[in-house]
Amino acid sequence: MSQPTVSADTVEHIIRARLSEALGGRRGVIEGAVPTIAFTVTYVLTQNLRTSLTISIGLAVVLLAVRVVQRQPVQFVINSLIGIGIAALFASRSGKAADVYLPGIIYNAGYAALMTLSILVRWPVVGLMLGSVTGDVTAWRRDPAIVRLCSRLTWLLVAPCVIRVAVNLPLYVFLEDGQRKVGVMGFTKLAFGWPLQVAALSLMALLLTRGRTPVELPVDTPEEAARLEAEAARVEAEAAAREG
Repeated sequence: MSQPTVSADTVEHIIRARLSEALGGRRGVIEGAVPTIAFTVTYVLTQNLRTSLTISIGLAVVLLAVRVVQRQPVQFVINSLIGIGIAALFASRSGKAADVYLPGIIYNAGYAALMTLSILVRWPVVGLMLGSVTGDVTAWRRDPAIVRLCSRLTWLLVAPCVIRVAVNLPLYVFLEDGQRKVGVMGFTKLAFGWPLQVAALSLMALLLTRGRTPVELPVDTPEEAARLEAEAARVEAEAAAREG
């Protein structure tokens, strides 16, 4: 009797849903962008760091209040608020408005380094995402082909982080402090944020549908296969509801 498996299509759905969950869907992306837009526009118009930070943080608090009133998950707004708080701390301590963008550069560099390390030690992050759904974080490592596939997919997650650092770090280092620097870095933060993530997801979907690499996860029983299919459907449904 052949061993039950979870199909490649399910793997694709799991990856899409997990990444969408991490980003908060369309609404989460918008909520994350609003404070950055508010800070950039306000500073370009006023050149007042305190006013720009106050408006940015105030909008994040309003978005959080809306979530609470609507009884929606607040995780993504809180994450955004924490990020804004850290950025405000950097800028307030230095007195330089462009330092608002420095934590993002550090975050992307660190994230890229950690994901690259996970690939080098053969525990790619995408494999761990699959393991979180199956309930067994090591099962996917039994098949070298799946490890290779998850490594390729993880490289596609590394790429946007590397590109953001490659674009924003020179701007941070070489542009003269002032309105132009804040405006340019605010634009690149938005332009290389969600669009790059969408591109990475599209390439991941393409890789999963090429049909050259076996992407079936071995499971022990038909019951376990059914459970994994149901779990994948649940995760995708939750992600779709958040995007709506």
